[in-house]
Amino acid sequence: MKNQNMKICMFAILTFVLVWFLQHEGVNATSRRGSRLLKEAFYPRYGETIPSSLPYGKTSSIFNVLNFGAKGDGTTDDTKAFEAAWLAACKLEASTMVVPKGSVFLIKPISFSGPDCESNIVFQLDGKIIAPKRSGSWESGLLQWLEFTKLNGITIRGTGVIDGQGSGWWSDSGTKPTAVRFYGSTDVTVTGITIQNSQQTHLKFDNCQSVQVFGVTVSSPGDSPNTDGIYLQNSQDVTIHSTKLACGDDCISIQTGCSGVNIQNVDCGPGHGISIGSLGKDNTRACVSNITVRDTKIHDTMTGVRIKTWQGGSGAVQGVTFSNIQVSKVETAIIIDQFYCDGGKCQNKTSAVGVSEISYQNIRGTYTQNPVRFACSQSTPCTDVNLDTIQLHPLQQNNDIGKPFCSNAYGELKTSTSPPIDCLMASKLAMKHSQNNYDLCQN
Repeated sequence: MKNQNMKICMFAILTFVLVWFLQHEGVNATSRRGSRLLKEAFYPRYGETIPSSLPYGKTSSIFNVLNFGAKGDGTTDDTKAFEAAWLAACKLEASTMVVPKGSVFLIKPISFSGPDCESNIVFQLDGKIIAPKRSGSWESGLLQWLEFTKLNGITIRGTGVIDGQGSGWWSDSGTKPTAVRFYGSTDVTVTGITIQNSQQTHLKFDNCQSVQVFGVTVSSPGDSPNTDGIYLQNSQDVTIHSTKLACGDDCISIQTGCSGVNIQNVDCGPGHGISIGSLGKDNTRACVSNITVRDTKIHDTMTGVRIKTWQGGSGAVQGVTFSNIQVSKVETAIIIDQFYCDGGKCQNKTSAVGVSEISYQNIRGTYTQNPVRFACSQSTPCTDVNLDTIQLHPLQQNNDIGKPFCSNAYGELKTSTSPPIDCLMASKLAMKHSQNNYDLCQN
């Protein structure tokens, strides 16, 4: 009898354990399914539409501006709602701030700033953001409209539009703001969006590291003044590719402090071409190195690929490659200008920003004024300028078409060129003053 009771007791225990195990696994499976569905809802794949009805709160990583009071009617000031949505997103790592499709948001100057924000925030732009027009909505001397500052891991992506409504500013000679500016940030990505009609520069990176720009469109009329497409300053490790830039100034402007910049598969025009500089204004030091521009189309522009420096500056531009560039209807296809002077009268000065190790490879197409112009300083000449497979032809034959021009430019022709560039001097000068300029950029 005792053995029988023990068997009954053991059976009961085993039954209880089995039932508990099956119930526990069912709860876990449901929990895992719920967790996966929650993750899929809150972390949509790139390109998917994010519903505006998604919740937000402490457990959510998506913050839709409509849920913070934005109207999206194109006339109501939605700045406060954007600020509130950003403050919420800023507190969670890998969060997403959503500007939904189908709405137009009027936003006054705003700063999406750290450094107290968590990292890897996504600004999902599928709707349209517009700036207020000039009348009384801007502070005097304001330098930017939409600013992202001191962030680590910030992405702007989507199919939306940022419209600066800048036509009212273009005839004014006063200070004009940049449409979108990144400052002091790392791991920055901008992709998919359109920026148009900026008051001045469209997209600017200042003191940034590890920047990627791709699939972006910039659009402003060719006669809109100072509306650079992308402006780089004091930024390193920058990649720009698969992007279309139409504006009234440089498609891409590379300023002092930039190195490790890789530009490829860009469609530039109208505008002023792709430029390094201007550098050295007001006797300042400028350092630019390791720049590559390749597989790019430049059309209907003032220049093709250009390096421009002011007299009186110091420092160096060194290690630049322009390759596989197709130019069409550009005024001057290739230019180095160490006598750049933007309006007014500029005094002659002996010092200059050094220009060295510049390579032009497979530059082809048509020009309307000059094929090549190397205007270099006598005291700090351009050195190690190399030309390989240059095929440039005038759009129309007339008496105003210029010939290749070189002054104080030293380098090598790797192949024959069209037209013949026989003004480049073969010998190289090792000048103490020039070397000092390069040394300044190593410190």
